Amino acid sequence: MTITTRGVHSIDHYALSVPSLADAQAFFASFGLNVDATPDSLNLTAADGHRWARVLPGRSKSLAYLSLSCFAGDYAALREQAEAAGARFEEGDGEGFWFRDPDGNLLQVKVGAKHMPDNKHALAVRPPAVRGASTRDAVAQVRPRRLSHVLLFSPDVARAVDFYGRVLGLRLSDHSQDIIAFTHAPHGCDHHLLAFCKSSAKGFHHAAWEVDSVDEVGNGAEQMANAGYREGWGTGRHCLGSNYFHYIRDPWGSFCEYSADMDFIDAGSQWSAGDFPPENSLYLWGPHVPEYFVLNTETDTPAVEG
Repeated sequence: MTITTRGVHSIDHYALSVPSLADAQAFFASFGLNVDATPDSLNLTAADGHRWARVLPGRSKSLAYLSLSCFAGDYAALREQAEAAGARFEEGDGEGFWFRDPDGNLLQVKVGAKHMPDNKHALAVRPPAVRGASTRDAVAQVRPRRLSHVLLFSPDVARAVDFYGRVLGLRLSDHSQDIIAFTHAPHGCDHHLLAFCKSSAKGFHHAAWEVDSVDEVGNGAEQMANAGYREGWGTGRHCLGSNYFHYIRDPWGSFCEYSADMDFIDAGSQWSAGDFPPENSLYLWGPHVPEYFVLNTETDTPAVEG
């Protein structure tokens, strides 16, 4: 008898603890997100209107939790999969079920709408006899459409991929040895919904936000530089996922990424996961990677080892 693993379909939102809500409000508003401030948190909304992130006060920067959504018909099976994997359940807010992954990250699974699109976003085609570029004074604020993915540090990337596959149904898209791995949801998903990068400890590396074009990636980088946020990496193009990128370093040493034109894996399609050498796994073109890009600032140790 074939046993089918059920899977989540989307990230509903992530929650990040940081030492300064005021610094967070300035950073994320400059990035182009709507920031709704409450006395004890920030809610981050993209152009699609969905609340993709919460920012909470904390002594230092860390992932507070990650919330994922599933279809109602998969909910009971997903909980059974978590139980079978020996997940440690915890009390939550009364919605869905909450548990820890092997690295200690807190996860929520709940029934919710599918916010990951069913198809790849089509890039605009420029008609002939029309000027292709704007002028600098006519560039509108770059506002990301939606959250694309989250990347977490893990001391054991293979263990994380196995756990998230058995419990949440995430499937391996591509990886590079035991250094980095990318996973997607089975219901139609970007090349990666959740990724893992090797480090000595768990940690939050970045959240990626989808924009319309490589021009918006570049304009977003300029937008953040003009706001005083000049550290980061890009603009370039990734090999795995194929997306154009620019990462902006936040006040706590993690990153927000502008991302455009990522590979998309249709529901029901078979994607052949590859194992790529490190030199072919990170970027096709772009500037050299700054040393701080591969640091897990939650432990202050190199993220990629040996």
